[in-house]
Amino acid sequence: ECNKPQEAFGFEQAARDYTLRTFGEMADAFKSDYFNMPVHMVPTELVEKEFWRLVSTIEEDVTVEYGADIASKEFGSGFPVRGGKFKVRPEEEEYLDSGWNLNNMPVMEQSVLAHITADICGMKLPWLYVGMCFSSFCWHIEDHWSYSINYLHWGEPKTWYGAPGYAAEQLEDVMKKLAPELFESQPDLLHQLVTIMNPNTLMAHGVPVYRTNQCAGEFVITFPRAYHSGFNQGFNFAEAVNFCTVDWLPLGRQCVEHYRLLNRYCVFSHDEMICKMASKADVLDVVVASTVQKDMAIMIEEEKRLREKVDKLGVTDSERVTFELFPDDERQCLKCKTTCFMSAVYCPCKPGLLVCLYHAEDLCSCPTYKYKVGYRYTLEELYPMMNALKMRAESYNEWASNVNEALEAKINNKKSLISFKALIEESEMKKFPDNDLLRHLRLVTQDADKCASVAQQLLNGKRQTRYRSGGGKCQNQLTVNELRLFVRQLYALPCVLSQTPLLKDLLDRVEAFQQQSQKLLSEEMPSAAELQELLDVSFDFDVDLPQLAELRTRLEQARWLEDVHLASSDQNSLTLDDMRRLIDSGVGLAPYPAVEKAMAKLQELLTVSEHWDDKARNLIKARPRQSLSSLAAAVKELEEIPAYLPNGAALKDAVQKAKDWIQEVEALQVGGRVPVLDTLAELVTRGRSIPVHLDYLPRLEALVSEVQAWKECAANTFLCENSPYSLLEVLCPWCDIGMLSLKRKQKKLKEPVPSGKKKSTKLETLSDLERALSESKDTASAMATLGEARLREMEALRALRAANEVKVLSSEEDPELKVCLCQKEPAAPMIQCELCRGFFHTGCVSVPSILQGPRVWLCPHCHRSEKPPLEKILPLLASLQRIRVRLPEGDALRYMIERTVNWQHRAQQMLYSGNLKRIQDKVGSGLLYSRWQPSAGQLPETNKVSQTIGAMSFSMPHDWDNRTIYLHSPFSTGQHCIPLHVISTELDELMMEAQLLQVSLPEIQELYQTLFTKQSPALQPEQRSPGAPTSEKASCCRGKKDGMSYMERKLKRRFERETFCGEKRARVKKMRTPKKKKLKLSHSKDLCSNKLERERERLLELQRSSESHLVPSDMSFSEQEDSEDEDAICPALNCLQPEGEEVDWVQCDGSCNQWFHQVCVGISPEMAEKEDYICTSCTGKDSQYRK
Repeated sequence: ECNKPQEAFGFEQAARDYTLRTFGEMADAFKSDYFNMPVHMVPTELVEKEFWRLVSTIEEDVTVEYGADIASKEFGSGFPVRGGKFKVRPEEEEYLDSGWNLNNMPVMEQSVLAHITADICGMKLPWLYVGMCFSSFCWHIEDHWSYSINYLHWGEPKTWYGAPGYAAEQLEDVMKKLAPELFESQPDLLHQLVTIMNPNTLMAHGVPVYRTNQCAGEFVITFPRAYHSGFNQGFNFAEAVNFCTVDWLPLGRQCVEHYRLLNRYCVFSHDEMICKMASKADVLDVVVASTVQKDMAIMIEEEKRLREKVDKLGVTDSERVTFELFPDDERQCLKCKTTCFMSAVYCPCKPGLLVCLYHAEDLCSCPTYKYKVGYRYTLEELYPMMNALKMRAESYNEWASNVNEALEAKINNKKSLISFKALIEESEMKKFPDNDLLRHLRLVTQDADKCASVAQQLLNGKRQTRYRSGGGKCQNQLTVNELRLFVRQLYALPCVLSQTPLLKDLLDRVEAFQQQSQKLLSEEMPSAAELQELLDVSFDFDVDLPQLAELRTRLEQARWLEDVHLASSDQNSLTLDDMRRLIDSGVGLAPYPAVEKAMAKLQELLTVSEHWDDKARNLIKARPRQSLSSLAAAVKELEEIPAYLPNGAALKDAVQKAKDWIQEVEALQVGGRVPVLDTLAELVTRGRSIPVHLDYLPRLEALVSEVQAWKECAANTFLCENSPYSLLEVLCPWCDIGMLSLKRKQKKLKEPVPSGKKKSTKLETLSDLERALSESKDTASAMATLGEARLREMEALRALRAANEVKVLSSEEDPELKVCLCQKEPAAPMIQCELCRGFFHTGCVSVPSILQGPRVWLCPHCHRSEKPPLEKILPLLASLQRIRVRLPEGDALRYMIERTVNWQHRAQQMLYSGNLKRIQDKVGSGLLYSRWQPSAGQLPETNKVSQTIGAMSFSMPHDWDNRTIYLHSPFSTGQHCIPLHVISTELDELMMEAQLLQVSLPEIQELYQTLFTKQSPALQPEQRSPGAPTSEKASCCRGKKDGMSYMERKLKRRFERETFCGEKRARVKKMRTPKKKKLKLSHSKDLCSNKLERERERLLELQRSSESHLVPSDMSFSEQEDSEDEDAICPALNCLQPEGEEVDWVQCDGSCNQWFHQVCVGISPEMAEKEDYICTSCTGKDSQYRK
């Protein structure tokens, strides 16, 4: 620490303590009051003038205060400090390690004070200064003549006065001359900062003095032994510290000698600092090592001389003393106050006191042989330390020699750039001085590095764009000449670059490119491929090439000429747009003879082509249309133009189409075959689209119009109003019978196929049939196709009728059974279609009124046309034959008439044969229609559907209207159909086909009237025929109290049986099922009569038991089981209850295995013997299963 007097001359310690704020308030108030103006308005010149006036005036006394020499270690620094009292803000972190931070500068690597371990206040640790107006610092130099640096953090300026270091002794002499009395008592007066003198006075005595005003944020540096003084303009805050560079070392030793003469204490031991630096010779900067070595050599010589002097005084006793472990005030020379480190002399008589070797005689009065010399190092130890410093300095010399050799090497001995960088790295690693040699080495290396970078860029560079607009030079590109000069520069560098030979090769290739470019450009018109190849080569050159612009221009011209040649080579591909595009692109090309010549030819061709294209368009759009001959002549001229004309091509196409069309029409006339309507319509449609006058077209249009008129007349004749069916659909056999429910999976009937004919193709839909008719070659093949469709129609209708009948004849209730158009469950009242035998709710369809009389009723699906009489149809056929055009509707009409005539022939044979009389008796018998006995209620008039359901054109007999009634069963109908089982297959097919014919024939009405001419006793319950039975058996057939029919009672008994418990019902089923056998009995009327009588009695007994709601006991079931073979019941719903000695039975070969009367199911004994029989119930189940 500093050992300064507490009370310095000319200064007093302030009696009051201030904070920074209170001191500032005091300072500003003083300056404002003194100058009678605001502090910021007082000029610095005025303050300076007034300050020196006050210094020179003895009469006036002005007292100011100065916060000087404030230790930053205690009160903090104005700079950011790690681990300080104040938190460093993020924006201030960069100043923590900055060299301009006064806390870092004294201990930086280049500062020798860094080798002093002690924290020297004021030298290694900054001091703070808080000044006010007129507060001053007197003339002084820094301790140990070191450098100083002062930073004004903020506040008003600080005015400085300084004299150079070389004028220090001159300044001291002037002051001693002007104030000798002060120096006599205090020789080190100038070191106490109490002496002030006007700079003008010093300058008057020849001392050079300089001044400056230090403002806030500025540094002021003083050099070694440079006297300086100054004062503050006002309230401010500054911070200062000392530092020492290597050039200070000689001055530092001189300062110690000067301090010894003045008996002034040292702040630190200079010799101690030198020895510490010598101990770290290997890491010292070479310049520092060299300087330290020189200073250490002086120190060793002086120490050797002094030790020899002490030896001569007779001091022989010595010992090693580690002086650095003692405090500085305990190892100061008693005489000169110098801090001892290398050696000292002390005497036992004065313990704790010592003197330096310079003042060994001034220690005490004791004999010198009693003295003892304390030494830190022996001389033998000091020389190796000095040699280490010398070697450190010599390494620099070796490095400098290598640098000079590298810089001056010849072309063959040049070193690489890497070697140059290695020398720089060595200098940095060994901390060689930054002298001219190192700076030159760095400059050369930087130039070589830049050249290497540019060379590599040129080697790697690609042209950024293939076609730069204007072809001008890029801003960063070198010209060929610049590239040539750059290659020369590379060879002139003191070092060798790896890119130099590569760049020389690049230069050679660029020069070769220029020569080839000149050769190509001298040709009349080089090919585009050659030009493009040359341009592709240039992409590897990141060099400005003036030939590129002309090469690109020639390339565009060559490509355009090639496009013109390519387009003209194929006449069919050269369009008007291609010519216009080529002309437009050619206009933008640079003038060139070959281009201008091709442009003229192209323009001429375009003019001619546009003229003929317009002419062709006008010929196509001409009205009236031009003849074929005139258009063919125009086409011949168009073929001579070497270009593709869209309207010309359209004209050629029209002429060709017209020729083809006429050829087809003439082929129809020559062939002798009747043309088909579709062919004619297609010809008319094509003929209308051809823009050529065609002589045949009006006649064909008239013929097609006549056919269309015939179709309209036929549609008016056959189709109902708002009919959903087409004319062809009505005239052709029905193709989609049962499509919604049967899906065409019924078993095919074995119809005989005419010999010589192949099996027909599938005709499942109307479109299939229409396509087959259209594809047929003649009328005969069309008739055959329609014949096949008829067979499929009859087959499908038989299956549909059987399936619909099964819905009523089924012995079990089916909850999923759906009927009618609405596809809902059966619900009375219902009506049955005569053709398809389907059941319909009377509320869902339109039914005939009773007032209209009994009629055959057809459902909306089966009623498909008006069924005109044959007299209206024959004129249609005659007109069709006059037209002589085949159409599907015409073929269908011919077939329908042929089918109608065939049916008439078969119907007449049936009417006039004896077979119809026998069938008539069956139809008229009471037993046949026992299930249709009348019940309460009549059929109301309804009209629930939008489609009108027409009735047949003939009326039924008068007794038929009694059958238009309701029944209580869901399947009880208000309109009866002829039962299928009472008529022969031939008559059934005849009557079924009668309803399929879309023609009204008198034979149909006659057939129905003949069947119902004989009235049945069952239909007239109050009038019995002679010989009719009056027994209980007959009354059973007629019904009792409520007029309930036998069919209803049977259905009721079936329902009641189903209500029995499962166990007893199972026993009944088990008992009745397995004992039937297929019996082949003789035809005995008596046996049949007796059997029928027993069946009637059994049915009556079952009815009475069901009415009394009694459950049969086990005994009754046993009795039934015993008599089952004798009193078996036929399960047919329309059982005829035959009686006689022998009754023929037949067993169902389906899934039910039940037994039926042969007469009840319409099976003869021969048929039962030869063929399998399947009941209607199993047929329906099988059909549903097959779905």
